[in-house]
Amino acid sequence: MPGCCEPEDYQSVFTGRFARRMAKRYRKRGLTPAAARIVTFVTDHGVDGASVLEIGGGVGELQLELLRRGATHVTNVEISSNYEEEAALLLQRFGMTDRVDRRLVDIARSPEEVEPADVVVLHRVVCCYPDYQRLLAAAAAHARRLLVFSHPAANPATRAVIWSENSLRRLRGNAFRAFVHPPQAMVAAAEGAGLSTTYRHHSWDWEVVGLER
Repeated sequence: MPGCCEPEDYQSVFTGRFARRMAKRYRKRGLTPAAARIVTFVTDHGVDGASVLEIGGGVGELQLELLRRGATHVTNVEISSNYEEEAALLLQRFGMTDRVDRRLVDIARSPEEVEPADVVVLHRVVCCYPDYQRLLAAAAAHARRLLVFSHPAANPATRAVIWSENSLRRLRGNAFRAFVHPPQAMVAAAEGAGLSTTYRHHSWDWEVVGLER
């Protein structure tokens, strides 16, 4: 998809202001319901001593919660650099700076640059990437034990919201686009790397899928 999803496109949407808003929300209200379900899935399947790879972890709130529950180390790979300041502040606040490695890598394009982990997480990420099959295949290949991801529910309300947001970006000359990818095709892309789906939670806005090796 030429002109879409280059680093500068992500930077223009996931700005420093956006990062500050996400960090503030987490400090005041904790995890969103979908993020909490991801943490519960991982915890229920054994997080003690686990290494975690989060793809597109933003300011890192999910990582903090998994570390607090027993994960040993987290690697975060990101496309936008605008999260780094707020992520560093959160890590300092919770005394976990030495337990998280944050890197700027597009894992779908450069999977060889990222080491595998016991647990791989993608929250509100697949909808921001046009080639979901390539992204999920790379994520699944890096998961030694568990993969869990969220995606927008494929219903008329969600489609209308994303269509409206994309239309506004188009008018403003912004090349970034969000997507409502086919749910079953996303699951198939992840299962193609030898994982089996053992958890699915449906809600009106965000759905969560958990897979095991």
